[in-house]
Amino acid sequence: MFPISTTVALRHPPFATWALIALNVFVFFFIQVPIAKAGGEAALRAFLMHWGLVPARYFVPGWAAAHGLDGDLLPFLTNTFLHGGFAHLLFNMWTLYIFGPAVEDRMGSLNYGLFYLACGLGASFAHAVMNANSVLPAIGASGAIAGVVGAYIRLFPHSRIVIMIPVLFFPFFFELHALAFAAIWFVTQLTSGITALFLPPNVGGVAWWAHIGGFMFGWLIATHWLRKPRYRPLQADEGRFGCCPDGRRNRHFG
Repeated sequence: MFPISTTVALRHPPFATWALIALNVFVFFFIQVPIAKAGGEAALRAFLMHWGLVPARYFVPGWAAAHGLDGDLLPFLTNTFLHGGFAHLLFNMWTLYIFGPAVEDRMGSLNYGLFYLACGLGASFAHAVMNANSVLPAIGASGAIAGVVGAYIRLFPHSRIVIMIPVLFFPFFFELHALAFAAIWFVTQLTSGITALFLPPNVGGVAWWAHIGGFMFGWLIATHWLRKPRYRPLQADEGRFGCCPDGRRNRHFG
């Protein structure tokens, strides 16, 4: 189930979203890839162990010192700008590109940028607490982006999301209510997250609890980051595509 677009019209260019996408792309292609090419797998692993989020580094006594690491807290943030491969990067940036602009439009670029970083920290904390004994580095922007998705659902609960599902070799497109999308997504993440709790700490996989924590954190704090003063009242012709900024269908467009 891939989101393709939303029905929320924008008033302002999403500069912060573009900047975040550019920063993630820069880190991957100009830092991670050169390290891997120059030093091989060992160098990249050492880099990810240092800047990725390894929960055991903070919750298992003596583990950090035994592996030449300290208690530096920067990985709670830096891990959100690292990715495990091009496909990982592409999927995360696409999701941010779909949901980020509408949230930024309501918050303003500065507030949105700070909100994104806060969601990244919240997602990292959730992952670390729920996987305290894990010795593998968690990386990826998906936790922070889950916070953006949570904010989108909070701010535009009546909007529609255009979804694509590949059926054999043919793409199938349809609209899904934002709340329905959130329910399906959250149940999937929660089920997978609970299952992952029973896996050994040295088994890799998706950081499900970063997604869950980021989504919940973003949903809870979204309304505290809105532009001030608030937007003017909605007009009769509001919405370039026949939708109001909150996603409701405009009656004048049928």
